[in-house]
Amino acid sequence: MGDLEERINAWHDQIANMTPENLEARRDVELVIAKLDDGQLRVAEVAPSGEVIVHDWVKKAIMLLFRLHGLEKSEAGPFEYLDKLELKYDYERRGVRVVPGASARRGSFLSPGVILMPSFVNIGAWVGPGTMVDTWATVGSCAQIGANVHLAGGVGIGGVLEPANAVPVVIEDGAFIGSRCMIVDGARVGKGSVLGAGTILNPSIPVIDAATGEEVSRGHVPDYCVAVTANRRREYPGGEFFLPCVLIIKRMEQGETHDKVALNSLLREHGVAT
Repeated sequence: MGDLEERINAWHDQIANMTPENLEARRDVELVIAKLDDGQLRVAEVAPSGEVIVHDWVKKAIMLLFRLHGLEKSEAGPFEYLDKLELKYDYERRGVRVVPGASARRGSFLSPGVILMPSFVNIGAWVGPGTMVDTWATVGSCAQIGANVHLAGGVGIGGVLEPANAVPVVIEDGAFIGSRCMIVDGARVGKGSVLGAGTILNPSIPVIDAATGEEVSRGHVPDYCVAVTANRRREYPGGEFFLPCVLIIKRMEQGETHDKVALNSLLREHGVAT
């Protein structure tokens, strides 16, 4: 990838001047998008150390794409689109189940066993095997979704494309994200963790352990936790107010899977649904 990476970085240095007439740049960018589409490249990945490694040159290729492509009309059944990038296709070969109303842009990767209910997956996203993207859920640009994840109805996974070195949203293997959760701006949910419905997570929101009252992170729910949306009291000159936080109400054993009946009971105790 060395030569291709060098060329993409060089083209990106000239991005302000890029137009669809730059055919050499288009060829290189199309190669990157094709590799993203087939899973040969990823925008980001979690290293064995736990660090999220961002391949910023791949992001730069996506940014270049929108400079190098004009609007083109496409059709899917009775629907007409006008965009700079076509939708994915050939789902049977990929082993992906796609319910009518679902769509994914070319340059996203869907692993075998993924199920898309009526939903949307944007360019640069990577979705692991066995994951369900439920009704009206969205997976934003460059988001990294692990294996056997459930994004419940209406979940919003934010896109993080610019700047090129920004860490995207990461949802690790086995996580369950409850209905209408919003996870944005490079926030992260660890392996096997559960977020109760309506939880908002971003890098400015503290994650607090209910057992100790201590803040464990900002915008990162650790592995094997059950967490819900909550509020913390803060006093200001103008009065007392309540600011959002995410509260860890249970820590599971490493590798423990969440029993749905027990999980629903636990969340109901805290006034939260899945």
